[in-house]
Amino acid sequence: MAAAPEGPPDAGAQPAKQDPAIETAEEAKEPPEADINELCKDMFSKMATYLTGELTATSEDYKLLENMNKLTSLKYLEMKDIAINISRNLKDLNQKYADLQPYLEQINLIEEQVAALEQAAYKLDAYSKKLEAKYKKLEKR
Repeated sequence: MAAAPEGPPDAGAQPAKQDPAIETAEEAKEPPEADINELCKDMFSKMATYLTGELTATSEDYKLLENMNKLTSLKYLEMKDIAINISRNLKDLNQKYADLQPYLEQINLIEEQVAALEQAAYKLDAYSKKLEAKYKKLEKR
């Protein structure tokens, strides 16, 4: 018995004239084994480079955040010192104002007395003018 050829029955025959609108399918062939290994090595190398870049970028982001946190912490410490100084100065000013309060009250009392004295002087001036006018009137008689 003769062995039958493997594959489709018309595989060895040349196709007749092909229609340009009809596409012919070609058998998908796997690349040789050495190329697959080389491509896998290339893919893993590029993936490792990509992941290294991503991890480096993430690491740099965390370093930046750490530096920003340190600077913020220092800024808050400076602001705390400033607030403490302001509080201390405000207490000093309040104490000085409390020390000056009796003198300020004396000044207000003196101001009231001066105003009362000024009113008395105006009344005395008006009375003296009135008295002078009466004296002149009596002198003319």
